[in-house]
Amino acid sequence: MTHVLEITTLTPAPGRTAADFVEANKDIDAYLARQPGYRWRNIAVREDGTVVDIVAWDSEEQARTSAAGIMTEMASSPVHDTIDHTTVDWRVIEVLHTA
Repeated sequence: MTHVLEITTLTPAPGRTAADFVEANKDIDAYLARQPGYRWRNIAVREDGTVVDIVAWDSEEQARTSAAGIMTEMASSPVHDTIDHTTVDWRVIEVLHTA
């Protein structure tokens, strides 16, 4: 069975850190865990402070539906205040190989 990865990169908002972003994601983590097709999530930070947020889904449709919910249903989440929204790069890509 194929699956997809939702890969988001972003810079924390001015005065915020990657750790602030992670802390503010508690409600988003709970939201994701309730979504159909959710597999797992990992958040990492590059040396330059860029946050890399990777979520695995069963399908592209499920990834896109969940992302839309984060912007609507979860619009009041504190996570949105921790992000410099001008830096967000969001993509959904199909996994070709898993070992």
